[in-house]
Amino acid sequence: MDLSHKIILGVLAIFLLAALLRIFKAPLKLAVKLLANTFLGFLALYLAGLTAPWTGIALGLNIWNALVVGILGLPGFVLLLLVQWIL
Repeated sequence: MDLSHKIILGVLAIFLLAALLRIFKAPLKLAVKLLANTFLGFLALYLAGLTAPWTGIALGLNIWNALVVGILGLPGFVLLLLVQWIL
């Protein structure tokens, strides 16, 4: 394969990548937002765990709790506390 074929394939690959990014822009944005919120949920649960000796609030640091806190925010955190208190 000579240089002109490689250049043509490179340009086609760039166009294909641009088309795929345009098609999947909204789902990718949603996935990135969910990932960021999950990370913030992990951070909130970690900080709650650090203050557990003083506050008595101790929640498990796992992906499911982080997703609940990440998606629902403060109401999700309160929901986890209520579930822990009831069970």
